[in-house]
Amino acid sequence: MMDWTAAVDGYCERVAPGFWQEPVNAVTNAAFLIAATLALRSWRRSGGDDRAGLALILIVFAVGIGSFLFHTFANRWSGLADVLPIMLFIQLAFYLALRRVLGLGVAAALLLALAFLVVSSLVGPWLARSVGSSGAYLPAGLAIVGIAALAPPGRHGQRRALFVTGLLFFVSLAFRAGDMPVCPAFPIGTHFVWHCLNAVVLYRLIRVLSDARGGMQGAAA
Repeated sequence: MMDWTAAVDGYCERVAPGFWQEPVNAVTNAAFLIAATLALRSWRRSGGDDRAGLALILIVFAVGIGSFLFHTFANRWSGLADVLPIMLFIQLAFYLALRRVLGLGVAAALLLALAFLVVSSLVGPWLARSVGSSGAYLPAGLAIVGIAALAPPGRHGQRRALFVTGLLFFVSLAFRAGDMPVCPAFPIGTHFVWHCLNAVVLYRLIRVLSDARGGMQGAAA
């Protein structure tokens, strides 16, 4: 039986067991809460009727809380609390991008979202073993860029916003990957930068998907 309380130590800042051994990594999860709060304000100003958009916002709140738990308790159960909201956000955002940016029907979007889940679940662990744990997030970044590249001609603003968001995601991922390599010279590591930049990425994705809803010509999503 798996021991859900077994300690996990995978970050430069943590040098010993204990709740407050990653203070910078823990505190910077506030960036996700700020991003979700700003997105919620925007959601209310836009009418407050986008239920899928609200779901994304609530998931970002959960991302911040789950990541805080992981960087304080640092064990297997808190690791699950960290990963599950992230996975849920990726899947829902991908589905909404297929619907709202590419204009696919519900059945096609669900099928492609399921295919993306299966492929990323298979490829992600292989990438994590090959290039480090940050490799598991590469499919998500490629999905952002891929949606941008496939956006129809009338979606110039969203295409540009998605390309910029994808670039920012890969920059944030580089800071995540660089956490342990820079550890000898920079004892707190760079994982906290991943938190801050990734919060901006999630906020931008919510805004892009919210804006794209207006161009669906009445289609539900």
